[in-house]
Amino acid sequence: MSDTDPFDEIIDAETDRDPDLAVIEAGSRTLRTQGGAPSADVPTRPRDPETDRALRAVEADLATRWGETKLEPSVSRIAALMDVLGEPQRAYPSIHITGTNGKTSTARMIEALLGAFDLRTGRYTSPHVQSITERISLDGAPIPAERFVETYDDIKAYVEMIDAQQEFRLSFFEVLTGMAYAAFADAPVDVAVVEVGMGGSWDATNVIDADVAVVTPIDLDHTDRLGGTPGEIAVEKGGVIKQDATVILAQQPVDAAQVLLKKAVEVDATVAREGLEFGVVSRQVAVGGQMLTLRGLGGEYEEIFLPLHGGYMAHNAAVALAAVEAFFGVGTQRPEPLDVGTVRKAFAAVTSPGRLEIVRRSPTVVLDAAHNPAGARATAGAVGEAFDFSRLIGVVGASGDKDARGLLEAFEPIFAEVVITQNSSHRAMDADELAAVAVEVFGDDRVQVEPRLDDALEAAITLAEEDGEYSGAGVLVTGSVITVGEARLLLGRG
Repeated sequence: MSDTDPFDEIIDAETDRDPDLAVIEAGSRTLRTQGGAPSADVPTRPRDPETDRALRAVEADLATRWGETKLEPSVSRIAALMDVLGEPQRAYPSIHITGTNGKTSTARMIEALLGAFDLRTGRYTSPHVQSITERISLDGAPIPAERFVETYDDIKAYVEMIDAQQEFRLSFFEVLTGMAYAAFADAPVDVAVVEVGMGGSWDATNVIDADVAVVTPIDLDHTDRLGGTPGEIAVEKGGVIKQDATVILAQQPVDAAQVLLKKAVEVDATVAREGLEFGVVSRQVAVGGQMLTLRGLGGEYEEIFLPLHGGYMAHNAAVALAAVEAFFGVGTQRPEPLDVGTVRKAFAAVTSPGRLEIVRRSPTVVLDAAHNPAGARATAGAVGEAFDFSRLIGVVGASGDKDARGLLEAFEPIFAEVVITQNSSHRAMDADELAAVAVEVFGDDRVQVEPRLDDALEAAITLAEEDGEYSGAGVLVTGSVITVGEARLLLGRG
């Protein structure tokens, strides 16, 4: 019998692959968890050994390409791939979503609404929480691993053809984008819901001419690539606004709004603004989520139950509703609103893994993928509203290219103590480096360092249990989508 720690075996098995492509696929110690069954929204590894081997081979192939943080600002390569594939992205109408925070949750809500109205949907989002197959969904569910592999095999020869013609090979994200567009055309879908990877103008997804462009709130993130102010960032984000499209604008900083409105005027786009043409009329905290009244482009929609926490999720819902109304021509071609019963049914079924997701009780462990200061502030506010924790322990593992200080400062008011850790990605910020920042923000007596994520979770749960079973203490795991994905697996949710 081997004496090797199971966690080390997992990490060793992953060293040949880019951790951005797939997080660790098995748990470590039990962590005294009481996790439930895996969510259908987050697929596990394929059970069939042949399929699993094939998927791993695709992941290994993709890992040889530029990762998502290495970019050459151009759509020339993806446009060339679309050309040889026969322009699959033009086979269906689309809704294109950009912004800084809230894109994936908004995409999921849009997808749920469209599906409730009997449209076949394709959804492309990033990054994934646990499995790369999450990024491409059909009819509200990630495509099966077998289909993912088949789609890659179908376009591989064309990808290699473009690689040979271009100065740089297609990147990881560009190949996945090509796969998504091809899969949607092959399905075929009635409408594609597409989330921008980064920016807008030169993002690989921007070879579509979407009928509806959505801009979620813009804040500071990826400032080295997109700009140092919301207005500068909005210049890139505005690239998704196309001629004669309808633009759904979430509430924006003034300089960002000015840039986006100017772009809309230049291309004769119709604009609907949150707080003016649509918005959240009222919201009340409810068991398991919140009850909303939303004002859409066609009127008010009352008694909308959303099983997600936080005011920002209510605003995401308003944006999603307006986007779907615009897609159906509500407020322009048709005066009547959408059927409220169908809208209620759709929102009640929405899920968003890794966004204030409860994965354990006694003590309660919550996962949230906030990874920048704006997202952290929104999460901190939502935690206070949705959970009555007497004491909250944070587990934070961030990426090295993020504003770690701003992230920690946003969480400082709600964390009694914080356990600093790191995930298995090569992009992860070193735990000791992050801890040095945490000590400056929290003070030495409130910071504990556990470089291994399983140890960090164990330590946080122990701290939460110190006050006894009925103390009301909880744990929040945050800082990175990858950290959340790995914690989700370790805590028995995948």
